Amino acid sequence: MNFPSHVNLPADAREELIDFLNTLLADSIDLHWQIKQAHWNIRGKHFYSRHELFDELAGHARKQADAFAERAGTLGGYAEGTIRLAAKNSELPEYDLTAVDGDSHLKVLVERFARYGASLRNGIHRSDELNDPVTTDLLTQTLGEVELDLWFLESHLHGDVRAGVRRGERAGEGISPQPPNA
Repeated sequence: MNFPSHVNLPADAREELIDFLNTLLADSIDLHWQIKQAHWNIRGKHFYSRHELFDELAGHARKQADAFAERAGTLGGYAEGTIRLAAKNSELPEYDLTAVDGDSHLKVLVERFARYGASLRNGIHRSDELNDPVTTDLLTQTLGEVELDLWFLESHLHGDVRAGVRRGERAGEGISPQPPNA
């Protein structure tokens, strides 16, 4: 913590929440720019609709970053939101620069969104344990947005929303394309 805060939570709980919010801040900034990477480089079928979808989703990630930074500040923290800090602290894998066609970009983004969503879900559980309903609510609302965005992405994959998940796996765990007729 770097600033005084009169939020009625123990200092150690606020510190843990600030650290987690800064990780989510890094993830959301990284996700924003990974989505923009897809937006700028997509080619192939359905170019325009996917180009526009990616731009809309990047806007969502940008707004989420702002919310995480502001909540960290509310708790007395210092928001670590520069590009260099985001690159250092993001838990998302680097973007696959071999992705060019629409389906390749979609698969990369589905994996990133699933991992981001899993992290949010973990944060909801932990912020609830730390008795912080405001952070829990922020993360719950964000998870709803992320899962809706994930659905939009998955729905573009050959019309099969299961295309990003193998049988027996949950989203965010070992995301791999499912082969046809599997």
